[in-house]
Amino acid sequence: MTEATDAAALPARMRALRYDRYGGPERLQLVEVPVPRPAAGQVLVRVRASSVNSWDWDLLRGRPWFVRLGAPGRPAHPVLGADVAGEVVAVGAGETPFQVGDAVWGDVSGAGWGGFAEFVAVDATALRARPAALGPVVAAAIPQAGGLAWQALVDVAAVRAGERVLVVGAAGGAGTIAVGLALHLGADVVAVDRAGKLDLLRALGATAVVDADDPVVDPFADAAGYDVIVDLVASHPLAVYRRALRPAGRLVVVGGSTRTIAAVAASGRRPDAAGRTLRLLAAKPNGGLDELGALVASGAVTPVIDEVLPLARVPEGLARIGAGTVKGKLVVVP
Repeated sequence: MTEATDAAALPARMRALRYDRYGGPERLQLVEVPVPRPAAGQVLVRVRASSVNSWDWDLLRGRPWFVRLGAPGRPAHPVLGADVAGEVVAVGAGETPFQVGDAVWGDVSGAGWGGFAEFVAVDATALRARPAALGPVVAAAIPQAGGLAWQALVDVAAVRAGERVLVVGAAGGAGTIAVGLALHLGADVVAVDRAGKLDLLRALGATAVVDADDPVVDPFADAAGYDVIVDLVASHPLAVYRRALRPAGRLVVVGGSTRTIAAVAASGRRPDAAGRTLRLLAAKPNGGLDELGALVASGAVTPVIDEVLPLARVPEGLARIGAGTVKGKLVVVP
């Protein structure tokens, strides 16, 4: 292993937020543990910032049921945190694209998680070089949420300029990036979320905003219809989506109720007679991250950061994710 330039800069122990049983935020404990050492093909990253995602909330509780697949009794990843922004401080044996001192970032959900700690040892392939223009706090707000937005809008829906796009659950981490990205692509954007978040969506530039709890205004009944619907909290029958889509329209479900997710998955991606398609996003960690990094660095897309928290307040942040009160992202600075 190649150590950091100053070996004394690597302490023997670090703080990490751990849990060993599924449940609520009270399961999380801030503890001291040994600093990991990178195995072959891995790098050790000093975590300058991470962020809280809804997937952290799901894994913490072990709900819905499918998040326990492969780990029914105890959590598979005792340290949560998928988003990492920091710098490499040690390199394991073998070839990696990084060396000590490199600024890196990425969604490490496919490589063991571990971002809610001061250091994380992770496969080098799970990281990307971080653009010099992106500080760690802004960078940490992007990987998982931005990846969902990019893959839904660009890779799956292939949004084009002039199209009408509905984003449901628009004021969360992925939703705010989706709104900004859709606008950058030249779309007209109708954004749906709770009443207390609509001012944020207006400030982001949404063409129209809709209160998700308004019993009178139903965005799915809009006579103009939509070319693309991106639903991050999907809960409607498939017939509702089909009626809301224009011919050749595309639905991309990012998250939502188990029933709706299962129904979309079972639809088999087959276009109907009018060419409408219903797709469930099978997101890949870091998909679109380099492209998003360039857009954020240029100012074309800006992630929304609700608050910056220390590790000790991550349980509070996760409770806020569960309550649906977060606007944009909660960033964690250990």
